Amino acid sequence: MSATRRRVAAASAVASAATLLSLVPSPATAHGSVFGPVSRVSACFAEGPETLKSKVCKDLAADSGTQPLYDWNEVNIANANNRHQQIIPDGKLCSANRVKYRALDWARTDWPATTVTPGSYNFNVRITAAHQGAMTLYITKQGFDPTQPLKWSDLDATPVATYSTPRASDNGYYKFTGNLPARTGRHIIYKVWQRHDSPEAFYGCSDVVFGTAAAASAKAPTEAGIEAASTHSTVSHAGHGGDEHAPALASAETGSTGSSPTGALTWAAGGALFAAGALFFGRARRKAS
Repeated sequence: MSATRRRVAAASAVASAATLLSLVPSPATAHGSVFGPVSRVSACFAEGPETLKSKVCKDLAADSGTQPLYDWNEVNIANANNRHQQIIPDGKLCSANRVKYRALDWARTDWPATTVTPGSYNFNVRITAAHQGAMTLYITKQGFDPTQPLKWSDLDATPVATYSTPRASDNGYYKFTGNLPARTGRHIIYKVWQRHDSPEAFYGCSDVVFGTAAAASAKAPTEAGIEAASTHSTVSHAGHGGDEHAPALASAETGSTGSSPTGALTWAAGGALFAAGALFFGRARRKAS
């Protein structure tokens, strides 16, 4: 083989390897959701992704499938780096501007909600990996119209709670106290959890009702429900810092004894890279001799 042909063959092998590696799916990374007051994604997950009861949750599954519910602890942006308002446009706050979670942005008044009163409130966040960071929760201003998409300007600038998240949890929960201001009617509490050990950040919307009982009361997922659905999750906790051990009540996905698409692609990419390397090294050896 001529030197020119060897260079062409090597370049082709490298290109093939790059293409194959780009096809290997990367697992989602995600690590928590508010259970008190219950977030939208958690409330729908609690109903059972395959046995949804409320119309809004059924509509979510019809629009986006059930995977967003099985991945209830995601709703993240890997490279947020405190640029929340820059990278999440108005109307996309609840989904973090991710197509997968677009239904969470629906401006509807039938989302299951938590009944609250002004004053001290005990927040409860279920996490599946603990990260050092800052969790900040905001509430919409008095006069907020829940039939309109949530905008950054709808949020009161004063947080209702801030919490420095440690690399350890209380049996899978972050628990802290905040203060809810005087409000009437339906509102949204918005969570921003920015990690300090990574640019990754997590987001979430919880519907609350002041003054009267919520028409549809939001229920938090049970630990049994989390465990039962864990094998359907696409969330990975590996390689993200913090407490990345498998959740105490979550099972690892059962590995197949056969060849998976991911494994096949990875082996194929590796083979292509090996072929490219062999061509280059072979050429180098011939030059040396």
